[in-house]
Amino acid sequence: MWVRSLIMTYDIQKKYKEEVVSQMKEKAYKKNVHAVPHIVKVVINVGTGSVKDKERIKLIEKHLSLIAGQHPAETKAKKAIASFKTRIGSHMGYRITLRGQRMYDFLNRMIFVAIPRQRDFRGLDLKAIDEFGNMTIGVKDHLVFPEMVGQDVRDAFGFAVNVVTTAKNKEEAIEFFKLLGFPLKK
Repeated sequence: MWVRSLIMTYDIQKKYKEEVVSQMKEKAYKKNVHAVPHIVKVVINVGTGSVKDKERIKLIEKHLSLIAGQHPAETKAKKAIASFKTRIGSHMGYRITLRGQRMYDFLNRMIFVAIPRQRDFRGLDLKAIDEFGNMTIGVKDHLVFPEMVGQDVRDAFGFAVNVVTTAKNKEEAIEFFKLLGFPLKK
């Protein structure tokens, strides 16, 4: 219950509408509200590699669906690579694309609850933002999410979270993420 109350105090969507739009219009000299950057989607990727243990793969799928609130799509190998022991069509991992309210709910939980719980967390690196204004965050351990409390956990796994925005360049994206409240390094 404490997680829900904590998440309700931080609301990225509300903050965007009430504060970020007006501040970005002033700083970036945008005349139109629709020219201000916004978050388009969040993509979660986890690779299982060439794991042969079907139980572990099902456990990763179950935990990922609990964290994201949506069933993951299976990703398959597009090329056969002998050194990685992959064949065309073999299972390689899972992917989830979040949009709308689920996206904002996931971002609230990840940014304000899960990421600060990571070991030795000192802020998100500015190198995580590419030149197109998108941010890629690596979560080393899925156990930092509040949904994993009380779950049967044998193995911890990590995953990548891509936050896709409409920012035009890296500087605009850095300012946008700072105004939203993302914990960026100085």
